[in-house]
Amino acid sequence: MDYNLRIPQDKRHLFTEPLDILIAGSRDETITQVVNIFKDYLQSGIELNFYIVGDIVAKDFLSNQFLREYVKICIIDEKTQRNHINLDFEGFFEQTIEIKNPEGTINKECWKIFREVINSEKRTLIKIIEGEEDLLILPLVLEAPLLKNVKNFAFYGQPPITDSDFVIPEGIVIVDIDENIQDKVKKVISIMKQY
Repeated sequence: MDYNLRIPQDKRHLFTEPLDILIAGSRDETITQVVNIFKDYLQSGIELNFYIVGDIVAKDFLSNQFLREYVKICIIDEKTQRNHINLDFEGFFEQTIEIKNPEGTINKECWKIFREVINSEKRTLIKIIEGEEDLLILPLVLEAPLLKNVKNFAFYGQPPITDSDFVIPEGIVIVDIDENIQDKVKKVISIMKQY
């Protein structure tokens, strides 16, 4: 991508709905459900890669012995609901990359960084040192390769939404990265403004 993207003010509501499967509930409930889903999934013998966006989801996945084994990339900003959160992932990641990504935007550098990180196959922590990580699920999903015997999944936290036409409960969103989801993400990105 050759330009930065920004959400138009009048379209913000379109970016609050879950991108794919929402597992609703408390942190403990949702992590237990995610573990059960992927323990079943492993029976198929397919290799799994997990891409995580968000501090709380990263903390929960890396604290779980089963889930952490599949984590390849975590994107965090060390904030949750605008409050600073201290995360200690020391020793787990093979590399840490720091980038800036202003609120409500996708920095054009992210596309290249995600592509390189995915191709490197190194466990990578991407820290947003200025701005936020929320929208970075979109380029991450588009940069993830669709391979035959490997399944890539992205995860992010869904905050409760009570001011839209319908209520969305809090939980974890599981994005099963396939052609359909990538097409959906392309449509979402087409709403954004270049700058």
